[in-house]
Amino acid sequence: QNYLDNFWPDLKAAHELFDSILQARRERESESQENRGKEYPEHLPLEILEAGIKSGRYLQGTLNVNKHRAQLEAFVRLQGFGSKDTG
Repeated sequence: QNYLDNFWPDLKAAHELFDSILQARRERESESQENRGKEYPEHLPLEILEAGIKSGRYLQGTLNVNKHRAQLEAFVRLQGFGSKDTG
């Protein structure tokens, strides 16, 4: 802000862009505070997921996504299973 004010006071587009970026950053910070530091909101409460995993209703695993073909290639590696048991 100081740089723009001191060196480019008449460059309206740069000031508007800075204000837009600042507003987006503030909105993102307020959303992250609402989510208590979580990047994504939970679909189910943690207690329900843990109970589902213990009962066998849900399976826990790691999602692996191909960084070059993320829209087309991904698989889940289940915990406690060998590498052949993926789906």
